[in-house]
Amino acid sequence: MNKKHWSKYQLLHEVVTNPNITIKGTHSYYSDCWDNGFEESVVRYLHGDEVSRNWEPRWEIDKLHIGDYVCIGAEAVIMMGGNHTHRMDWFCLYPFMDFIEEAYESRGDTVIGDGAWIGMRSMIMPGVKIGEGAVIAANSVVTKDVAPYSVVGGTPAKAIRLRFDPEIIQDLLALTIYEWPQEKFDAMKRYLCASDIHKLKQASSEYDSQHS
Repeated sequence: MNKKHWSKYQLLHEVVTNPNITIKGTHSYYSDCWDNGFEESVVRYLHGDEVSRNWEPRWEIDKLHIGDYVCIGAEAVIMMGGNHTHRMDWFCLYPFMDFIEEAYESRGDTVIGDGAWIGMRSMIMPGVKIGEGAVIAANSVVTKDVAPYSVVGGTPAKAIRLRFDPEIIQDLLALTIYEWPQEKFDAMKRYLCASDIHKLKQASSEYDSQHS
């Protein structure tokens, strides 16, 4: 028996089988220490899982896109839109099969940007876009898009603060860090694991000059 422990994790690119989930890169992980893993426990109501992948879908399937270097805490939940057949603009919320196709309303794809951190037991609602480097506090319910390099928390989640000054965030986004080739990313780790934007920009420029 493989004993669960908080130090154990799943690399998402190694375990995801659902064709409606895309994983960028090879570094994003889920801390699966207390449940049955990412696809079985975290992703909810997404067509293409072990049971539903052979069903004929009634509508266009929403997708889940996860960037590289994403950290997903234990027991997080990502709610997808595949079962959204409870129309709040109708008098009756019940999903009657006679009108099920009319009842479905797509929320669009869900996107978790590069370098984001999804806190333990947080819930991401359908169609939400989480920006690069954003932090979702533990036990939060995210109902709206989250700006890059921001921290949100609560139910529903609200902006708490920015991780850096707006000018630094613009510089970070302009550097397109998560599009760098692996060799450059590895060479820049010392500057990425720090908070001096000037040194990071200088080191990045020097690396590009040396490898152009």
